[in-house]
Amino acid sequence: MAAHLRLNFIDGKWVPAESGQTRENVNPADFSDVIGEFAESGGVDIDHAVDAAAVALPAWRQLGPIRRGTHLTEASRILGERAEEVAAAITREQGKLLSEARGEVSRARAILDFTAGQARLLGGVTAPAEEERTFAYTFRKPIGVVGLVSPWNFPLAIPMWKVAPALLSGCTAVLKPSPLTPLTSALLVEVLQQAGVPDGVVNLVQGDVAAGEALVANPAVAGISFTGSLPVGTAIHAGGARRLLRTQLELGGKNALIVCDDADIGRAVDAVLHGAFGQAGQRCSATSRAVVDTRVRDEFLDRLVARVSDLRVGPGNDPASEICPVVNTARLEAALTAVTRAQRDGGKVLCGGGREIREDLPEGCYVQPTVIRDVPWDSELAQEEVFGPVLAVVDADGFDQAMTIANSVKYGMSGTIFTASQSRAFEAIDRFEAGMLHVNRPGVGAYAHLPHVGSKASQYGPPECSPEVWDFYTEWHSACISH
Repeated sequence: MAAHLRLNFIDGKWVPAESGQTRENVNPADFSDVIGEFAESGGVDIDHAVDAAAVALPAWRQLGPIRRGTHLTEASRILGERAEEVAAAITREQGKLLSEARGEVSRARAILDFTAGQARLLGGVTAPAEEERTFAYTFRKPIGVVGLVSPWNFPLAIPMWKVAPALLSGCTAVLKPSPLTPLTSALLVEVLQQAGVPDGVVNLVQGDVAAGEALVANPAVAGISFTGSLPVGTAIHAGGARRLLRTQLELGGKNALIVCDDADIGRAVDAVLHGAFGQAGQRCSATSRAVVDTRVRDEFLDRLVARVSDLRVGPGNDPASEICPVVNTARLEAALTAVTRAQRDGGKVLCGGGREIREDLPEGCYVQPTVIRDVPWDSELAQEEVFGPVLAVVDADGFDQAMTIANSVKYGMSGTIFTASQSRAFEAIDRFEAGMLHVNRPGVGAYAHLPHVGSKASQYGPPECSPEVWDFYTEWHSACISH
């Protein structure tokens, strides 16, 4: 790893934090593998980055969306050339399987390609005028400097679906990634630099809470796009409210997969395996609840537990691994605590439930994939996000009760149903209080050109990965010209 990737990237230069402080980045699959000491930044570093972005803003806006889009197209090409390098970095610092990391790189490229294709569509409309010899039209302007705060679970794709539209819209940006995945973010910025994005247009500031709070508080920042937990998102929104800071918040999920009495049980089990245990359950759209009709519950559980019990937990770079580690010890302890509390509330652990320890495993953050049955619909495990490989199985007496249980949580990220009934499927789509809906398929993942959006406490502001994202990064104007 090149030494400069451990630094901040401000105004086209790789620089250390002003304080000189650093934070250790460790491989969650092997605690003996120290990836490096990365900059631990504060308010002064954020201010330098925001100043650089403000200076770069006029020229970048003047460039126009079509020419700005060429930089995104070039970035996609370069990312393709460096795909294996970037995927390996994702696996090493985030922990996910190398196959999952490669998929994330492909999704990031798809986001760049989709966003670049919007360049010729980013316009307004002409409108009838009430007066003679008058021309009336609408157009968009970038809102200015934006702060982009991204999480660790998709350390390339999520920053990319913020950075790409920010740049195409004409905004300049300060990216503040999770301190758990600094290397991937540095590689992203390096790719953009190689693609010819001018100095100051994209700035990277590594760090934790101090850097994030300073970004939200800086008066020159016109908007904050954040992906992460509900408490932090709420704090960002409240912190910027006094100055009417524009916010775009993608928050948590407690997603249900409904298994009806007429479901294809084999397909439903496959979908739960992918949705609940892929990436060790560390996705906002992860299937964390299976709401199962009691008529098919026993068959479903027998087939599911047999499959889950055979899953091999291991390092992401081991081709034999099927479940990766969680990202750090805090997530490991959170998963184990969730299991203990579920048992307190009457849940019965059918498989897993503890830390995965084997002689062939290095010391790391390995959690056994866990299935818990008899989980009360209103218990903590059925209501609160775990962000780990722990599945709650909740009984339902028929379709109506299953829908009621699915909608009983404060979140509304994803909703899934397995049924042979077309009418029931469309009724579920109408009744789900969730943003991303699936029928007879896994409840995670979406195309790069479909909105990544939630409802209720899962989302605030325009959705990402969609044309609607321009309503965050730009503002509308109207003009009337008489002659």
